[in-house]
Amino acid sequence: MKTDLSCYNNSWYKPGNAFKRFLWYVTSLIFFQNSFFLPSSFKVFLLRAFGAKVGSGVVLKPNISIKYPWNLRMENNIWIGERVWIDNLALVYIGNNVCVSQGAYLLTGNHNYSLPYFDLIVKPITLEEGVWIGAKSIVCPGVTCKSHAVLSVGSIATKDLEPYAIYQGNPSTLIKKRKIAAVPLINTFFNS
Repeated sequence: MKTDLSCYNNSWYKPGNAFKRFLWYVTSLIFFQNSFFLPSSFKVFLLRAFGAKVGSGVVLKPNISIKYPWNLRMENNIWIGERVWIDNLALVYIGNNVCVSQGAYLLTGNHNYSLPYFDLIVKPITLEEGVWIGAKSIVCPGVTCKSHAVLSVGSIATKDLEPYAIYQGNPSTLIKKRKIAAVPLINTFFNS
């Protein structure tokens, strides 16, 4: 057998009506995929208008690509860095206090290379509370990054990341446990 892309068919996949997708594409080009420092609150407003569920304290840097906001759920106090690509053909869930650093890629779609028609595969991504996705890293379809996991710079997560663990490489492997230091009471007093 050989691959035969002339027979590729993803008609089963329904990402939303064509007008809504076109309207989002134009909105995204003007307000998200540019180098202007537009207020995050304005971008959050636009995401919500297109069906995203977005909490408070979300920071959205310039040059962000989001495929379909209606497949995006973001909790509170989230940082999304420059040139992040959220390719959310399926649901992308981002929990509280998550940082997705510049150039990271959240990839929910793939193709079945074992079938001749290269069938589309879509699987959700979950980034639980306190996760840090390092710059230029990739999270693959179906991956859950569990509470406070770290995917270091340029790494690729092809499988779930365990909680409070730091992963590195391609494919990423566990390199050590993540330990978060306690904040001295004096710092808490001066920072409030």
